[in-house]
Amino acid sequence: MNGEFVEIFEVGPRDGLQNEKRLIDAADKIALVDLLSTAGFHRIEVASFVSPKWVPQMATSADVLGGITRSKGISYAALTPNMRGFDGAVAAKADEVAIFGSASEGFSKANINASIEESLERFRPVAQAAIAAEIPVRGYISCVVNCPYDGATAPDAVAQVARELHAMGCYELSLGDTTGHAYPEEISAMLRAVRDAVPDAVLAGHYHDTSGRALDNIEASLNEGVRVFDAAIGGLGGCPYAPGAAGNVATEAVHERLTQLGYATGLNANVLNRAAALALSMREEG
Repeated sequence: MNGEFVEIFEVGPRDGLQNEKRLIDAADKIALVDLLSTAGFHRIEVASFVSPKWVPQMATSADVLGGITRSKGISYAALTPNMRGFDGAVAAKADEVAIFGSASEGFSKANINASIEESLERFRPVAQAAIAAEIPVRGYISCVVNCPYDGATAPDAVAQVARELHAMGCYELSLGDTTGHAYPEEISAMLRAVRDAVPDAVLAGHYHDTSGRALDNIEASLNEGVRVFDAAIGGLGGCPYAPGAAGNVATEAVHERLTQLGYATGLNANVLNRAAALALSMREEG
C-alpha cells in the first residue's frame, strides 16, 4: 500500500439521485456537482439520458450538464442506453458515456426490457459511435453476484458479458452488486472469473450496501487488484428495478476506509462531508 492511489468514481448525482421519488430541481443538482468538483475527483457521473417516462428524475440531465461549472481534469459522465441517449449526451457535451448491461437475464428484462444478447446488440452502435467521436465509453454490469429475479449469478456469466463489453471498446467495466447482498468471498470468486476474461486494469467495483458489507467487499476487491470503486456521496441511491436494494456505498465511508488501510484517494474529507450533508438535505426536503 504505502499511499498507493485508489480512485473513487463519484456516481451520486446520477446513480444516487435517480431513485429519489421527489423531483429535485436542476439547480440543486448543479450545486451538488459543483461542490463535488472541488473535492478532488477525476470522474463524476452526473446525468442519464434514459426515457423520462421510466426515470423522471433524470429528465433534467441536459440542463445539469449545461449548467455545471466544469473543472479542469474532471470527466463528467452520462449514462446512455441507446443511440437516442448517446445523441443527447453528445449534444449536452458529456465528457464520457456509459452503457449498462446485466449478467442476469431476469434483471436485464426488468431493467431495460431486453435479453442480455439483445442488450449487447443495442449497445454496439453506441460504443462504435462513441469511439468514432473519441468519447470514452464505460460499461456497467449489474447483478454480478445475485439477482432479485434469477437468484445466484454464475461468475462465468459475468465474465462473458465483461468479455463482450470490453471487445466493444469499453475502457473500464464497473461490476455491480446491485442487490447489495454479496459476501466478500463471492465478490472474490466473481473477480477471479472476470480477470480470466479481461485485463485486470479495466475493472471497477460498484457495491451497494444493503447488507452492510460493501466496505468488506471493497477490501476483498483490493486483494484481487481492483483499484477503482464507484460510490455515491451520502450513500444515496438504490435501483428502481432491484426491490429492497439500499443505496450505494457512501463515498465518505469508502474514503475513510481506504485511508485507514493506507491508500490515497486524493479527496478532501471536509468537502466530502459538506457534499454529503447537501445531498442528504436534498432527500430530506421531500
